[in-house]
Amino acid sequence: MLSLNKQQQLFVGIVFSMLMWGVSWPSAKVLSSYAPPLEIAFMRFAVTFLGVFVLLKSMKVPLGISTKGLPPLTLASAFMAFYSMLFFSGIKHGMPGAGGVLVTTTSPLVAFIYGSVIAKRKLSQKEIIGLCLGLLAGCFLLQVWSNDVQLLKSGNLFFLASTLVWTILSRFTAKSNQYGSALAFSLWMYLLCVFWLLFFVDLQHILVVLKQGDFKFYGNLLFNGVLNTGVATTIFFLATSKLGAEKTSSFIYIVPFAASISSFLFLNEKIQWFTIVGGLLGLVAVWVINSKRKPLKSN
Repeated sequence: MLSLNKQQQLFVGIVFSMLMWGVSWPSAKVLSSYAPPLEIAFMRFAVTFLGVFVLLKSMKVPLGISTKGLPPLTLASAFMAFYSMLFFSGIKHGMPGAGGVLVTTTSPLVAFIYGSVIAKRKLSQKEIIGLCLGLLAGCFLLQVWSNDVQLLKSGNLFFLASTLVWTILSRFTAKSNQYGSALAFSLWMYLLCVFWLLFFVDLQHILVVLKQGDFKFYGNLLFNGVLNTGVATTIFFLATSKLGAEKTSSFIYIVPFAASISSFLFLNEKIQWFTIVGGLLGLVAVWVINSKRKPLKSN
């Protein structure tokens, strides 16, 4: 079991990851204007693999995994590649802002329901309260009272589908430490993602994009590949192996607020009152789900 000190460090790491994910939404929006979704995903995973490989080698992390881990690694990489395809398709064809909220407010709910069915357990009272607060946060962030028709647009179905794919993926990464280092599992998963996407991309066009890319393109590609996926997502997968997929997924409620703040800073988007209310409700949801009940004092 994790000591309190290590658990606190892990929580700090998850919060950092969620902040990076929040910034990734406006960054991905910028990248989507340079190339088709699959090509962006391919380039991002290639950069991610190289960045994580250098990082783990410098940390002297063992890179081997057991042969028993090869089947789940292959499946996890396929789901990761599929998630990225859906993610960038949603960015391209849906509403990026609404899509970000759809994914981040439904992912914890789906993860907890899926986990409770698999483990055959009932959700605790604080988990139910936290999930309800998270959904309420999503309602404020999405302004459901005025955007109900917009949310049903076909492009946003990519985001909803990605939620289901991410939930299944999280179940695989939650068991990654059974096959060796969870960090090594993530590294080889990124490499296999490059392999899967290789069948769906135009390499010649990718070379053209790389040749014509400007500072904005390479800056966002490095951020998405190294910081967002390489560091933040790897920390998230590591956390799933320590805390479980459900508990770790609850932190995703932080992402919409971070996305709104980063959109304000980098894209000059205004912060509205409902964004503040929704963001605060999301933070409360994370606290409720992860808070521990204090033991009763004996007289």
